[in-house]
Amino acid sequence: MTSEAIPSRTTRFAGEPHCVTGARLAAEEFLSDLGDNEPPASPEHWDDILLVVTELAANAVQYAPGPFALRMRRTFDGVHVTLRDTNPTPPAPRSFNPRTGGGGIGWHLIHALCDQVSVVPDDRGKDVHVFLPW
Repeated sequence: MTSEAIPSRTTRFAGEPHCVTGARLAAEEFLSDLGDNEPPASPEHWDDILLVVTELAANAVQYAPGPFALRMRRTFDGVHVTLRDTNPTPPAPRSFNPRTGGGGIGWHLIHALCDQVSVVPDDRGKDVHVFLPW
Protein backbone atom coordinates (compact mmCIF):
# COMPACT_ATOMS: atom_id res chain seq x y z
CA MET A 1 0.00 0.00 0.00
CA THR A 2 1.44 3.40 -0.93
CA SER A 3 1.14 6.29 1.49
CA GLU A 4 -1.39 7.94 -0.84
CA ALA A 5 -3.62 4.86 -0.64
CA ILE A 6 -3.71 4.77 3.17
CA PRO A 7 -6.98 6.32 4.33
CA SER A 8 -6.61 8.94 7.04
CA ARG A 9 -8.93 11.46 8.64
CA THR A 10 -8.50 14.19 11.26
CA THR A 11 -11.44 15.80 13.05
CA ARG A 12 -11.20 18.63 15.57
CA PHE A 13 -13.53 19.19 18.51
CA ALA A 14 -14.15 22.06 20.94
CA GLY A 15 -13.76 19.84 24.00
CA GLU A 16 -17.35 20.12 25.25
CA PRO A 17 -19.15 17.05 26.67
CA HIS A 18 -21.20 16.57 23.47
CA CYS A 19 -17.93 16.25 21.56
CA VAL A 20 -17.52 12.71 22.91
CA THR A 21 -20.52 11.71 20.80
CA GLY A 22 -19.10 13.71 17.88
CA ALA A 23 -15.80 11.83 18.10
CA ARG A 24 -17.60 8.49 18.15
CA LEU A 25 -19.68 9.50 15.12
CA ALA A 26 -16.55 10.69 13.28
CA ALA A 27 -14.89 7.34 14.04
CA GLU A 28 -17.95 5.46 12.86
CA GLU A 29 -17.94 7.41 9.59
CA PHE A 30 -14.24 6.68 9.06
CA LEU A 31 -14.76 2.97 9.75
CA SER A 32 -17.78 2.87 7.45
CA ASP A 33 -15.75 4.39 4.62
CA LEU A 34 -12.89 2.02 5.37
CA GLY A 35 -15.22 -0.97 5.55
CA ASP A 36 -16.72 -0.20 2.14
CA ASN A 37 -13.41 -1.26 0.55
CA GLU A 38 -12.02 -3.51 3.23
CA PRO A 39 -14.28 -4.94 5.92
CA PRO A 40 -12.76 -5.74 9.32
CA ALA A 41 -11.45 -9.26 9.89
CA SER A 42 -13.90 -9.55 12.78
CA PRO A 43 -16.99 -7.47 13.70
CA GLU A 44 -15.51 -7.03 17.19
CA HIS A 45 -12.68 -4.93 15.73
CA TRP A 46 -15.19 -2.27 14.66
CA ASP A 47 -16.79 -2.19 18.11
CA ASP A 48 -13.43 -2.13 19.89
CA ILE A 49 -12.27 0.89 17.87
CA LEU A 50 -15.47 2.80 18.62
CA LEU A 51 -15.20 2.00 22.32
CA VAL A 52 -11.56 3.10 22.50
CA VAL A 53 -12.29 6.36 20.64
CA THR A 54 -15.19 7.04 23.02
CA GLU A 55 -12.97 6.44 26.07
CA LEU A 56 -10.15 8.63 24.70
CA ALA A 57 -12.54 11.46 23.89
CA ALA A 58 -14.26 11.21 27.28
CA ASN A 59 -10.89 11.37 29.02
CA ALA A 60 -9.91 14.42 26.96
CA VAL A 61 -13.13 16.22 27.88
CA GLN A 62 -12.83 15.29 31.57
CA TYR A 63 -9.10 15.86 32.15
CA ALA A 64 -7.87 18.29 29.49
CA PRO A 65 -9.35 21.78 29.18
CA GLY A 66 -10.08 22.95 25.69
CA PRO A 67 -10.15 21.42 22.25
CA PHE A 68 -8.96 18.02 21.10
CA ALA A 69 -8.26 16.42 17.74
CA LEU A 70 -8.95 12.86 16.63
CA ARG A 71 -6.85 11.34 13.85
CA MET A 72 -7.57 7.92 12.43
CA ARG A 73 -5.36 6.17 9.91
CA ARG A 74 -5.37 2.74 8.33
CA THR A 75 -2.12 0.89 8.87
CA PHE A 76 -0.79 -2.28 7.30
CA ASP A 77 -2.38 -4.49 9.94
CA GLY A 78 -4.93 -2.30 11.70
CA VAL A 79 -6.06 1.19 12.59
CA HIS A 80 -3.90 3.84 14.28
CA VAL A 81 -5.90 6.29 16.42
CA THR A 82 -4.29 9.44 17.79
CA LEU A 83 -6.06 11.77 20.16
CA ARG A 84 -4.37 15.13 20.76
CA ASP A 85 -5.46 17.10 23.83
CA THR A 86 -4.25 20.12 25.81
CA ASN A 87 -3.10 18.40 29.02
CA PRO A 88 0.57 17.31 29.00
CA THR A 89 0.05 14.94 31.96
CA PRO A 90 0.04 11.31 30.78
CA PRO A 91 -2.99 9.24 31.77
CA ALA A 92 -2.52 6.98 34.78
CA PRO A 93 -4.51 3.92 35.76
CA ARG A 94 -6.88 4.43 38.67
CA SER A 95 -8.51 1.89 40.92
CA PHE A 96 -12.08 1.06 40.06
CA ASN A 97 -14.48 1.56 42.94
CA PRO A 98 -18.19 1.12 42.07
CA ARG A 99 -19.20 2.56 45.47
CA THR A 100 -17.86 5.99 44.43
CA GLY A 101 -19.89 6.15 41.24
CA GLY A 102 -17.67 4.18 38.90
CA GLY A 103 -14.84 5.48 36.79
CA GLY A 104 -11.31 4.22 36.66
CA ILE A 105 -11.73 1.47 34.07
CA GLY A 106 -11.24 3.44 30.84
CA TRP A 107 -7.43 3.44 30.75
CA HIS A 108 -7.37 -0.29 31.68
CA LEU A 109 -9.91 -0.99 28.94
CA ILE A 110 -7.85 0.90 26.35
CA HIS A 111 -4.77 -1.16 27.22
CA ALA A 112 -6.76 -4.40 27.08
CA LEU A 113 -8.23 -3.72 23.62
CA CYS A 114 -5.25 -2.15 21.86
CA ASP A 115 -2.19 -3.85 20.41
CA GLN A 116 -0.04 -0.86 21.37
CA VAL A 117 -0.56 2.28 23.48
CA SER A 118 1.83 5.19 23.80
CA VAL A 119 1.64 8.74 25.13
CA VAL A 120 3.79 11.56 23.75
CA PRO A 121 3.57 14.70 25.92
CA ASP A 122 4.93 18.12 24.99
CA ASP A 123 4.61 21.63 26.38
CA ARG A 124 1.18 22.19 24.75
CA GLY A 125 -0.49 18.87 25.56
CA LYS A 126 -0.10 15.27 24.53
CA ASP A 127 -0.79 12.75 21.81
CA VAL A 128 -2.23 9.40 22.84
CA HIS A 129 -1.48 6.80 20.17
CA VAL A 130 -3.28 3.48 20.06
CA PHE A 131 -3.13 0.70 17.49
CA LEU A 132 -6.02 -1.71 17.05
CA PRO A 133 -6.57 -4.66 14.72
CA TRP A 134 -8.82 -4.34 11.68
